[in-house]
Amino acid sequence: MSMTLMERARRGPTKETRAVAKKEAMDPELVRKGVASGRIVIPCNPVHAPEPCGIGEGLRVKVNVNLGTSKDRVDLKEELEKARIAAKYGADALMDLSTGGDIDAIRRAIIKETRMPVGTVPIYQTGLRMARESAVVDMDEDDIFNGIVMHAKDGVDFMTVHCGITKESVAWLKRSDRITDVVSRGGSFLVAWILHNEQENPLYENFDYLLELAREHEFTLSLGDGMRPGCLHDASDAPQLQELFILGDLVKRARAQGVQTMVEGPGHVPIDEIESNVRIEKAVCDGAPFYVLGPLVTDIAPGYDHITAAIGGAIAAYSGADFLCYVTPSEHLSLPTPEDVREGLIACKIAAHAADLALGRGWERDNAMAKARVALDWEGMFAQAIDPDKARAYRSRGHNEDTEGCSMCGDVCAIKIVKEHLRKTPVMLADGAKPKHRTKKK
Repeated sequence: MSMTLMERARRGPTKETRAVAKKEAMDPELVRKGVASGRIVIPCNPVHAPEPCGIGEGLRVKVNVNLGTSKDRVDLKEELEKARIAAKYGADALMDLSTGGDIDAIRRAIIKETRMPVGTVPIYQTGLRMARESAVVDMDEDDIFNGIVMHAKDGVDFMTVHCGITKESVAWLKRSDRITDVVSRGGSFLVAWILHNEQENPLYENFDYLLELAREHEFTLSLGDGMRPGCLHDASDAPQLQELFILGDLVKRARAQGVQTMVEGPGHVPIDEIESNVRIEKAVCDGAPFYVLGPLVTDIAPGYDHITAAIGGAIAAYSGADFLCYVTPSEHLSLPTPEDVREGLIACKIAAHAADLALGRGWERDNAMAKARVALDWEGMFAQAIDPDKARAYRSRGHNEDTEGCSMCGDVCAIKIVKEHLRKTPVMLADGAKPKHRTKKK
């Protein structure tokens, strides 16, 4: 049996760990040790062979973009445009969550389109196929695992698998005072399946077989949070935490088999509980990379949830989360458009970068922006901007290109005024010293 990337990293440096170290400007040995221990993952299915992207301890905070069709809107060209927008504005990974049209063709086209790692949730396709034929609860173990194999053979680099939902989890859910019950689509499939069939979750019961598939096809497991809170009221409750403890045990089992694994997290979480959520995951899952959706810090901002998620994402990343899943303005409302994807990605990139700065990473870019601003070097500013297109459009709006400043301050630009006076040559005394007080110009 061939060795996995994690096993090869335990023996020495690999081309993937070297590539990540170079991209992150990090000591290659630290990256190698991170992958060997499971605290860093590099999702990289050989069939796809994307550019190596490290996610985890000590690395820059990464950002994922979700895309994909729905039953009501199927447009492959639009989904590929979303993938190109994601690449243009600096996403680190994509997830195809398609539920409409020819899902196999869409997935394969997206994988072909991008050099970023691509993730999927195979049970979506399996469950939806069964739902449209009879009922979700009619799928069996073979249906579930055959779906995973098909995605792996297509080159999917990481897969969300809801292994932590068990019969015990469902019992905790029944006893809880949750408002939103289960908002995870894959989680809902398995909760319904367990209740209907009165059997254990096949992904949990046959986790060793799942590890065999992950080893064979070299895909990274993303252990899904099927019990994640869907509103602030439900945050940090017993069903969520009970699932997390199960995932912690599964992380250890995966590492023992040389399978790269990360853990998914909430969801909707009030600001004062975000840090504790991250710390608990890191403790329970022995530092496994933490992949969070948002988290959203309020439930009352439909149309602006890219902002609520960016607030939570910045706090989560500063607290130790490694991978942020973006949220678009259309969250909870509709399938995102390409423009929604751009807005959501930019907001999430800002959150990730803000956290990186607080953790001592990425200051070169902000310092370069500051120097360009003080020089009124607009092209230099655009070069450093997260969204140069929008910055350039705002600069030109109502502005006379012959002037140095912007149209807000006009001829009373603070930077221009101070720069003009600071550059004046001071009067020198006979001994060559500067006077203590500069004389006023008459």
